[in-house]
Amino acid sequence: MKRVVIVRHGKAVPYGYDDDFSRDLQPRGKSDAGLVSSELKRRNVKPDLMISSPAKRALKTARIFADNLDYQQADISEVPDIYDGLTTREFVELINNLPEEAETVFFFGHNPGFHYFATNLLKDFRNDMPTTSTVGIDFDVNNWKDIEARTGDLAFHLVPRMFK
Repeated sequence: MKRVVIVRHGKAVPYGYDDDFSRDLQPRGKSDAGLVSSELKRRNVKPDLMISSPAKRALKTARIFADNLDYQQADISEVPDIYDGLTTREFVELINNLPEEAETVFFFGHNPGFHYFATNLLKDFRNDMPTTSTVGIDFDVNNWKDIEARTGDLAFHLVPRMFK
């Protein structure tokens, strides 16, 4: 089995759109990332690989998750195309090229793309993706190259309000 975990970044500051790439997390975004990642740790969900948009708010969210899930921040891979925007097909191609030794891979990024990815990777997904939404998708395959759209099963969908 392979698992993809899609994480929308935490709540960002509501200003700075002239430099959207550098927008930071609000204190709430930081605490929400801590709540959700702590729940993942409690459930024993461990990343083998973390991949993030290089935008400040996504990368900071990834770092909070990394700290709580005992993953080295320095090992977080940054993929600019996640910020720039990927189609579902391009996202599936990114997944298809993951290293086979990884079983659970986390992706950190932005809506609307991450909502589309969750919707298009799962057999059925009709939920919203507010900030810090974390969607675990299980694929009944042994190789990343065998993953296709609309074949994933929902393992979990965590949102911060579940833990407040």
